[in-house]
Amino acid sequence: MEFSNINQIEKAAAPYQNEMMRLGIGLFFMVGIMFYVATMTSGIDDNYLLIIAAMIGGYMAMNIGANDVANNVGPAVGSNALTLTGAILIAAIFEAAGALLAGGEVVSTIKKGIIDPTSITDPDVFVWLMMAALLAGALWLNLATWLGAPVSTTHSIVGGVLGAGVAAGGFDVANWSKMGAIAASWVISPALGGIIAAAFLLFIKKTILYRDDVSSAAKRIVPLLIALMAWAFVTYLALKGLKKIWELDFLTAISIGFAAAIVVLVLVKPAINRLASSIENSRDGVNALFTIPLIFAAAMLSFAHGANDVANAVGPLAAISNSIVDSGISAKANIPIWVMMVGAIGISLGLMLYGPKLIKTVGSEITELNKIRAYCVAMAAAITVIFASQLGLPVSSTHIAVGGIFGVGFLREYLKVSYASQLHSIAELHEGKDREQVKKFLEDFKKASVDEMDQMLKKLKKKTAEVHLPKSERKRLKLVYREELVKRSHLAKIAAAWIITVPASALLAAVLFFTIRGMMIP
Repeated sequence: MEFSNINQIEKAAAPYQNEMMRLGIGLFFMVGIMFYVATMTSGIDDNYLLIIAAMIGGYMAMNIGANDVANNVGPAVGSNALTLTGAILIAAIFEAAGALLAGGEVVSTIKKGIIDPTSITDPDVFVWLMMAALLAGALWLNLATWLGAPVSTTHSIVGGVLGAGVAAGGFDVANWSKMGAIAASWVISPALGGIIAAAFLLFIKKTILYRDDVSSAAKRIVPLLIALMAWAFVTYLALKGLKKIWELDFLTAISIGFAAAIVVLVLVKPAINRLASSIENSRDGVNALFTIPLIFAAAMLSFAHGANDVANAVGPLAAISNSIVDSGISAKANIPIWVMMVGAIGISLGLMLYGPKLIKTVGSEITELNKIRAYCVAMAAAITVIFASQLGLPVSSTHIAVGGIFGVGFLREYLKVSYASQLHSIAELHEGKDREQVKKFLEDFKKASVDEMDQMLKKLKKKTAEVHLPKSERKRLKLVYREELVKRSHLAKIAAAWIITVPASALLAAVLFFTIRGMMIP
């Protein structure tokens, strides 16, 4: 065989070799869990159930890392504040740190109170229920990651617990009012995230980017924005990331955040003044000022996520361990250190092996993100979780972050359309110029700064630049200005995945429960 043919075969096989390598590393992790748990629980009856559950828990943790973590670092990668490799390293370190340092010693085994644990009296049935719920949630996350859809891992495990619980104890075992609140979060979470992110972007545009002297405006506003970010993220970390090791009320947490904001403002203002004096007087120059804050935001979001969402992987596993070792059923369970390690290592490993696909989807495939827009998304994620938690609103961090990305994208579309609409309404009042003059005028308008646009519109009002815009040309120009800055195909795919996450994982869990029970009953 010729060398050229061999090279072609090697190139064609390269993607499959990479996939096989990732699969091999994942299987090595699962086999490692199997041998470790088998050795550690050799004297326990039915330890094979615990071994199987631990492997499923590791599989779930890997899928959480592959899917959910992308929301924390995706915007920073999409805006080029972080490279993909840098984002993966930061997220892996801080996810694991959050899980191990602040993941807590006790977790709720019945996620969000979805089912009543007193309705399940047989410990064996409870173990099968939790095993089915965990496997169903993991399989659904695996499918969503393969499809490139960022979904809520909390909703995945909630659906799994619901479906397996109903299969084990009937429809009365479920807390349907809780399920109604979770269904409401499908709308509440992305809507709040989108509104807050769009509001921040509009504020930045009006106070900095639409000014003649962008550099001077940045000196005044950017330090305040960074201090506000410190306030939001320290409060968020105190309330969510550290709640299992240091319980704080809302007023104390927000006060600590405010104190941190004052310190940050004093420290960063001189640095921002120096940087703003050296940047170019444009939005690209302002963008550069948000690089370091975005890196810190990615790290803090990852830490808080590791502290909170590790329970999605190890909560059911801790429940199974508690039930097998202590032969009891409880709504809360102590987490052995080995269980927490399975969750922490699994999340980090899943992120490194399979996370890049979702990071790219969140960071660049929904809409174009620069550092300013990524900052707005990060702020939306922190602020929405803080206030929704205090108001008792059920929200998903995944839905908030993705909703924020859609929010900034749709705002950009709206601003483009609004400028075009102003021009169309004014141009219709003027006649006497042919089509070429109108096209030339609109081309100049599109390239102009905001202040220059204002002057051009004033000239139109004063009839110093009369134009005529035929109806056919107006329709064509409207299409140009309505250029889609948000990919509708991604919007439809992600929305559909969100809506069916709980039903799909619930149905899958019910099927798995009946399958496991059929295998276990003699």
